[in-house]
Amino acid sequence: MILIKLGGSVITDKSQYKKFDREQASRLCREIAESGKPTIVVHGAGSFGHVLAKKYSIQNGLEDREQIPAAAQVHHDAMELGMLMTQTLIDNGIPAASVAPGSCFVMEDGRIVPDNLEAIKALQDVGIMPVTFGDVVMDRTRGFGIVSGDQMMEVMADLYKPERVVFVSDIDGLYTANPKTDPDAELIPEFDAGTLDDISSESDVDDVTGGVRNKMEAMLRMCDEGRDCVLVNGTVPGRLLALLKGEDVTCTVARM
Repeated sequence: MILIKLGGSVITDKSQYKKFDREQASRLCREIAESGKPTIVVHGAGSFGHVLAKKYSIQNGLEDREQIPAAAQVHHDAMELGMLMTQTLIDNGIPAASVAPGSCFVMEDGRIVPDNLEAIKALQDVGIMPVTFGDVVMDRTRGFGIVSGDQMMEVMADLYKPERVVFVSDIDGLYTANPKTDPDAELIPEFDAGTLDDISSESDVDDVTGGVRNKMEAMLRMCDEGRDCVLVNGTVPGRLLALLKGEDVTCTVARM
């Protein structure tokens, strides 16, 4: 089984509030279906989560009661994106069900407490893909917080033990600097913990879930002797499909 993260940057326009990229999301779901591989999808919240979460500092927890309506709206918006994504998967022949993170666990001072994953596992056992995502989750210490899609990837990797983990973003892989602003940025085809200091953590848009460095660290945590983690550009038609079929493509691979 292959665990796939569809980043918010490829299924939404993260600079515009609630802007779903239906055409690109549909193509990516079609490529997943055409690969014929057993997969599980996690997706980012993109502009359905980051815009309001950043504005009201939801990621910092409950500091002001004026945040409460915003936290409720962010959760509602993330659920809306979850339904859009599962419908897109269903339209492409993949039975899928959206699973809100807050229905399965809480957080403790910003860390996930995954203590009720039976329902997620049962979906996969009967042939329905459980699709989870970045969202607002209740926190025992902070009141509430943001769980990122990358954190959910770690939970799902622990639960399902995939043979490979794939992160789908809007760049070809990891670079020595931001390739969108630095013409001298070089693609890093493979990295481990020793190369992190050479990689820029710049971001073009606000990211309340930690940005590039946190993603790289999450990728490394999900690697083991029999599993690598890949970062690939989902905006290039056919690239995800080729990767899933085992072909060589432009990407970055994280290894232990």
